[in-house]
Amino acid sequence: MPHLFDTYQLKDIRLRNRIGVSPMCQYTSDDGVATDWHLVHLGSRAVGGAGLIIAEATAVEARGRISPNDAGIWADKHIEPLQRINQFIKAHGAVPGIQIAHAGRKASSARPWEGDRSLKDEEGGWETIAPSPLAFGNKLWRVPKEMTKEDIQEVQNAFRAAALRALEAGYEWLELHFAHGYLAHSFYSPLANQRTDEYGGSFVNRIRFVIETTQAVREVWSERLPLTARLSCSDWVEGGWTIEDSVELAKKLKIEGVDLIDCSSGFNSPDYKNYPFGAGWQVPFAQKIRHEAEIATAAVGSITNPMQADEIIRNGRADIVLIGREMLRDPYWAYRAAQELHQEEKLNLPIQYASGL
Repeated sequence: MPHLFDTYQLKDIRLRNRIGVSPMCQYTSDDGVATDWHLVHLGSRAVGGAGLIIAEATAVEARGRISPNDAGIWADKHIEPLQRINQFIKAHGAVPGIQIAHAGRKASSARPWEGDRSLKDEEGGWETIAPSPLAFGNKLWRVPKEMTKEDIQEVQNAFRAAALRALEAGYEWLELHFAHGYLAHSFYSPLANQRTDEYGGSFVNRIRFVIETTQAVREVWSERLPLTARLSCSDWVEGGWTIEDSVELAKKLKIEGVDLIDCSSGFNSPDYKNYPFGAGWQVPFAQKIRHEAEIATAAVGSITNPMQADEIIRNGRADIVLIGREMLRDPYWAYRAAQELHQEEKLNLPIQYASGL
């Protein structure tokens, strides 16, 4: 079996190791435009040795932002700053990826450190959209507009346009954000979808938005580059979406040309009482989908220890690991992991650092 520091080939892209930086919202963009913060935030983790750097959830349209400060890729003005960041990432041996997203009913919110709540219109808030007019709940009190079929087509066109801009910006890995209670997840989960048309009701109808959106992106995204999708593999709520549902959806996404499933879960309701938070708590989802849907997977969720990450790869539980909070604590986590796993020869320091040792 491969190890954490073995290379990984997906389509024409080769990762130098199985370590990826998970997309993490920074809430630091200016009308969607990346800033120097993003260059340093993402660039330092490329210098730090990760094989894959996935930029945060990036809105395909302005009303699809979580907050007014979210990253965006709905306009051509967003491309040039992202090109600069991606050139730096590639120059330091990592592969630049991006997660494109639409926040749906969780849009129009304050940043986490500003209350993580729905913004009023007079505070700069805006009308949100979703499959059904159901508020997320608690601090996210906004009731979204129920999407018409024209709205659905408009958003799918926005995903297609975002994929084209991502190519122009130099990304080599594209992730579709179909998780965490945002727009796509709220279509496939019965907790958020009460529609009675062809986009609601049965399993086939509820996944229709995801399938059509994937098809729209697949039409324009390069066949030689990985196309991936993040799923919430369980709602952790009785009557909600399940891991068995996720296996079936993963099989269908594979047919549509998705190459890897990023296996997360939850956050489609404010009820977190059943979440089994703990080390590697979501890894079983990646393992089950990898083996039952026969598609590559990424494992996420409280993966902090190098031996833990290596075990996931060695035992075939996932193809790559995506690390979030631990990368915030330590941008050079990959170097520490290489030392602990005695794999230093597979991960060389930048010459500017190595020459000083």
